[in-house]
Amino acid sequence: MTAANRILPLLLLVAAGPALAQYGQDPYEQDPGYYDAPVPENVSYGYAQVLRADEVFETVRTRVPEERCSDTEYRQSGKTTGGTVIGAIVGAALGNQVGKGDGRKAATVAGAVAGGMVGHNIAQRRAEAEARGCTLVEVEREERQVVGYDVEYMYKGEKYMSRLPYDPGNRLRIRVSVTPDDGGVGSR
Repeated sequence: MTAANRILPLLLLVAAGPALAQYGQDPYEQDPGYYDAPVPENVSYGYAQVLRADEVFETVRTRVPEERCSDTEYRQSGKTTGGTVIGAIVGAALGNQVGKGDGRKAATVAGAVAGGMVGHNIAQRRAEAEARGCTLVEVEREERQVVGYDVEYMYKGEKYMSRLPYDPGNRLRIRVSVTPDDGGVGSR
């Protein structure tokens, strides 16, 4: 081996040294301003005196089925066949979606029987209501519900206002956080 062949690997190793040193370094150590350690938050808790808590209302509309009856009584027809048949068909269709082979057949039969019973009961209730001269009517109702509280409270001589989902009572637990005002740095 010649002297040049022996020196070449050493030169390559010397040239690669700084690159290898940089590879193992933490990227945040290269630029100290790049990463700032998190500052612990200056937080404490205290209690404020509640001055008032006003309910906040919202109007909610609902539709409710209501039975309306006339004074005339009708003779009960007793016809529940239509409801029974429709219930059996729906029950059989639902039962047919379950299982495979003999299990599917059994589920279809069970669904038809259960659906027929449900349909019969619904038809019977409707027939009884009609016999009394009653019909089901949807009625719209409005109701005012409390959705929150506008709370005025005092802490260290200062008044504050917040909307809360509950009535806090006489005292309100508060979170106090203190941070420096960075806007005042340039005025010094």
